[in-house]
Amino acid sequence: MEMLIPMKIDRAQAIRQFLFSNGSSSIGAIALAVGTSIPTLRRDLIELEEQGVVVRTHGGARLADQFEVEVAFEQREAQALTAKRAIGDLAHDMLRPGSSVFLDSGTTVLQLARRIRVNPMPLNVFTNCLPAAQMLIDVPEVKVTLLGGQLRKENSSVVGPLAEDMLGRLWFNQLFLGAGAIADDGAMSSIDENEARLNSVMVSRAENRILLADSGKFGSRLTYQVALLTDVQSVVTDAALPKEWVERIQTMRVDLRLAKPANGAAAG
Repeated sequence: MEMLIPMKIDRAQAIRQFLFSNGSSSIGAIALAVGTSIPTLRRDLIELEEQGVVVRTHGGARLADQFEVEVAFEQREAQALTAKRAIGDLAHDMLRPGSSVFLDSGTTVLQLARRIRVNPMPLNVFTNCLPAAQMLIDVPEVKVTLLGGQLRKENSSVVGPLAEDMLGRLWFNQLFLGAGAIADDGAMSSIDENEARLNSVMVSRAENRILLADSGKFGSRLTYQVALLTDVQSVVTDAALPKEWVERIQTMRVDLRLAKPANGAAAG
């Protein structure tokens, strides 16, 4: 019986991912995609509907509206996961025990929170990221403060005027900041206006500002600018960063550290 539980969890996740990617689908298509029989899938769908995860339709199913957001976050977190974990490991080495630290809501920064959970140290952690707060809330030596404000469902974060006002009254030794995109001119940007505004306040309230971003974020631009690369002291990314970007960041006199997933991490 114990062997069946993990398989059931994996199958439920596979169903969620398939419905997120393909929308409303037939029972036959879902069963084929997740590798199970139609009778077993029907039982799974009944259980998932009772949990509010899916909505069964005539001859098929679709993902419930609220779970589309959750799966979207899971997929974004899974992108470049090996690189993000290596970046999180390298960023962990930069933490100062006993310091006041802010972790933003980026999925790469979330990997740092995971590493803190595994290898804790005395820290006063502030965050606007619900998953990070939940991950660290019971970790010994780590005190966690979650900003108040408006919940942004797309990435389970807190934004808005209340969060900005609270940030304006605080000061941090270290800020670990993510970015949706980094343009060729060094502009860091976000797809969301409220997130960009809050992140701009974060940058102004920290002594040591550290950007955590996988190499795929470089060379693109989103709608709302947060800050410039020259506004941070350090950039931590993966070793796949193109040579022209390595040279560009070094020209800006910003500390560049390259994480190497296969062979550990090294400074660039």
